[in-house]
Amino acid sequence: MKVLVNGGLNLSELDGWWAEAYTPEIGWALGDGREHDNDPAWDAMEAEALYDLLESEVIPEFYTRDEQGIPSVWVNRMRESMALLTPRFCANRAVCEYTEKHYLPAASAYLARVVDNGATGVAMVDWHRALEKKWGALRFGDVKIETAGEQHVFEVQMYLDDLDPESVQVELYADGLNGAAPERVEMRRVRQLVGATNGYVYGAGVPAVRPASDYTARMIPRREAAAIPLENGHILWQR
Repeated sequence: MKVLVNGGLNLSELDGWWAEAYTPEIGWALGDGREHDNDPAWDAMEAEALYDLLESEVIPEFYTRDEQGIPSVWVNRMRESMALLTPRFCANRAVCEYTEKHYLPAASAYLARVVDNGATGVAMVDWHRALEKKWGALRFGDVKIETAGEQHVFEVQMYLDDLDPESVQVELYADGLNGAAPERVEMRRVRQLVGATNGYVYGAGVPAVRPASDYTARMIPRREAAAIPLENGHILWQR
């Protein structure tokens, strides 16, 4: 990104920082921002798109000069790029964000875990070992879905064997729409199952703007101050 402060313009795939930075006023973009692996047909399409951009926009804009020999449209794009992107995509911003969002929270978490001779850290290890030992015995039971008015209401049965219910979180999950983040709705324990050992019914409601079939119940580990899924990646999907 050093090219920004030197007035360089970007023509690149919509990934990495360019996916966040791109607007038509400051540069050019290729692709649709999605992964296409090694699809030869897609490679051919993007190659054609690149040649078309170079021929119809980039090269004409650079070589179209005014009476003083200045490519005014190109220079305007350079100025927009420098003004909009340099403050956002620079080492200062990166260092500040890493420090505030990652390094300082990590340092605080470390200090919290070593207090009292590491009591919190020991409890975290015990929690992790319990999940490793007992996760295979966890299972879903029946799932009940009702649509009432403008809501889908879900109830799912969970059998936790002898695992502490506070060690896990049950939630509804749906893929994001139009590039949005996935939708996650925590489910609450609403009652215990009669005659079941450590069996519970979990419930949640979601707006009925999407089909109920878009949502799937799942269970993941839960513990205060634990980084999930970094510190424990278990996951159980309702099938």
